Amino acid sequence: MNAPVLPKDVKGSPETVTTGPVTGSRKAYASPAGRPDIRVPYREIVLSDPKEEPVRVYDPSGPYTETDARIDLNAGLPGVREPWIAARGYAAVAPRAVKPEDNGFAGDKLVAPCPAERTIRKAAPGQSVTQYEFARAGIITEEMIYVAHRENVCREKMLAGAEAALADGQSFGASVPPFITPEFVRDEIARGRAIIPANINHTELEPMAIGRNFLVKINANIGNSAVTSSAADEVEKLVWSIRWGADTVMDLSTGRNIHNIRSWIIRNSPVPIGTVPIYQALEKVGGDPLKLDWEVFKDTLIEQAEQGIDYFTIHAG
Repeated sequence: MNAPVLPKDVKGSPETVTTGPVTGSRKAYASPAGRPDIRVPYREIVLSDPKEEPVRVYDPSGPYTETDARIDLNAGLPGVREPWIAARGYAAVAPRAVKPEDNGFAGDKLVAPCPAERTIRKAAPGQSVTQYEFARAGIITEEMIYVAHRENVCREKMLAGAEAALADGQSFGASVPPFITPEFVRDEIARGRAIIPANINHTELEPMAIGRNFLVKINANIGNSAVTSSAADEVEKLVWSIRWGADTVMDLSTGRNIHNIRSWIIRNSPVPIGTVPIYQALEKVGGDPLKLDWEVFKDTLIEQAEQGIDYFTIHAG
């Protein structure tokens, strides 16, 4: 456990977070050929038979399960994507001002935001920003290289017998190759058959792909409520979700302190974070749907995108 030092008057800010290796396994990293700057995580599970090699598996747990994890929640996780994003030349912009309604008019119960400082970026008109736009333009990004190596569980060569194993199974219409290349990732995204949810303002993100021709992914739901509103609880929920294999996490918070608690979640999340924006938008108008108009909803989308939310669920019944 690590206990970052926080101001005494901060209410509900995280004090501890679960860290340390998962019993019977170890966290490791490997780099794709020619890209030592890209470190992709995986996990090795030790088998009971010492003659058998450890089983290598996909791992979304971030640095929290490293043997000597040093987590400072105030600083947030390291910016894995920061150099990639910075090199693309997006403009740095002043963030939208936080309003009382963003935190449900919390008043004296206001939770302090995460103090980790990040550059807020915005694409210029016509400038590619999403992985889909890059893929359609024929550009292989660092995120795509990362994802390809991750889907192969950091193996540089085709796994022995992979083609035979694929032929022996039922594809159900999928076309999974025995070895994933960055070009395959790009092509699947360009075809609209896969996505890499990766906001340019979530630089702590370890890229991952969702699509029928990729490994199965698991989503976990967390969120505070009108009954309880604690940053400590939500960050710990995030950590436990990814510790046990969640590939993405949705923040479904309602009630107070939604904006500030979300800042703690995003700055300390190595996985994509999603939301249902209408939940917060309704909180801003006291839960009265008759007061919910486009301006409130649009402002909520901008607010969450600036914070680094990677994907939305839009209720548009």
